[in-house]
Amino acid sequence: MTTLFTAPASARSLDRAATALKEHGFAAEILQNAEAARDRVKELIPEGASVFTGASETLRLSGIEQDIATSGRYEAIRPRVLAMDRATQSDEIRRLVSAPDVSLGSVAAVTETGSLLIASASGSQVPAFSGGAGHRIYLAGAQKVVPDLPTALRRLEEHSLPLESERAMAAYGVPSVVNRLLVLNGEPFPGQATVLLLREAIGF
Repeated sequence: MTTLFTAPASARSLDRAATALKEHGFAAEILQNAEAARDRVKELIPEGASVFTGASETLRLSGIEQDIATSGRYEAIRPRVLAMDRATQSDEIRRLVSAPDVSLGSVAAVTETGSLLIASASGSQVPAFSGGAGHRIYLAGAQKVVPDLPTALRRLEEHSLPLESERAMAAYGVPSVVNRLLVLNGEPFPGQATVLLLREAIGF
């Protein structure tokens, strides 16, 4: 089971996923590695844009999270929100993360039938990633490509969630849970959502 959910998908599987995503209205690109994704993200996001990044090992490991937060090219929402008082500024936080110019994050799985699976404990990233952001960018390592939605759900429950829970325990002292589950089966506004598929495995 571990091999099924950690081994990079074949070139044929990636091609099938990219083709299906395009048929469903997503812009889909297959990139060689995380460094290529890092460069492509810089091309996709205009300077000065407000950018909300979801909590993601893929973004952290690739260096993209640091690029957004520290380059000075963008209005980075995540560092700003983390510095705000949730007790007194909750409404402002909610508005900031719900409708940025760009949302950027990873997914739990991508199916060869053209669907994306996103899980969340707090739900904070769901509005932006489901359509609130002006442009949405989803990044996925090759190990996240699976045949269909039932397999995507199994990947989430058996692989991604245990690893995210381990990370959450170390970071916050509590395990992660799936309180929100977002399935994107299509993009009704072509040009507003881009999926970057990597040929290498990265993230959970």
